Amino acid sequence: MPDSATPGRFPRGVLFDLDGTLLDSAPDMLATVNRMRAARGRAPMVLQAIRPHVSRGARAMAAAAFPDVPPAGVPDLVPEFLALYREELGRHGRPFDGIEAMLAALEADGVRWGIVTNKPAGLARGLLPGLGWETRCAVLVGGDSLGERKPHPLPLLHAAEAIGIAPADCVYVGDDRRDIDAARGAGMPSVVALWGYRLDDDDPAAWQGDAMLASPRELLEPAAWPRRY
Repeated sequence: MPDSATPGRFPRGVLFDLDGTLLDSAPDMLATVNRMRAARGRAPMVLQAIRPHVSRGARAMAAAAFPDVPPAGVPDLVPEFLALYREELGRHGRPFDGIEAMLAALEADGVRWGIVTNKPAGLARGLLPGLGWETRCAVLVGGDSLGERKPHPLPLLHAAEAIGIAPADCVYVGDDRRDIDAARGAGMPSVVALWGYRLDDDDPAAWQGDAMLASPRELLEPAAWPRRY
């Protein structure tokens, strides 16, 4: 295992997507859609049925939960989804295996890390105390924090500025193509988190991230991190 106490072994700044990258939040989403389905007399979904849609947002999960609803009717389900999700927030999900060890290694090396997510900032921020991250996360940018959201690079550029580190000296880690596109637009090296949420027809190799890793534990090795300096 690398000596993470030696300064400068990791990138100076690391930004993460939240759902599907740091946090396995699919169980919270499953509880939410199953409450919606139960209210309509429908059988519960299983985790694997909702899991691939989690990184796509509330509308995608509502559509997956009610495939018989016409596309024009799906937005009507979103307010109910969000209201119930607030009640399930953080009750079932957990950090992916290896995330806590990886964050500890980064912190021991003096790395500033933060979160850039398309999840509404209020919901994302509400998760931090239960995870013990509220004082450790140097910046949190949500999907409604700025005038743009991923795949636009602005949220990543804003986060890098907030932690005082040039984009080229940061790395962004995410499990969705929008994450990698945003990093590329920001001039920021990227890691494709293969442990996250993807549809069956997604091809993460086509996203052209700077690294693709199968487990958060691989990020304990400084050499696994892409760099452009």
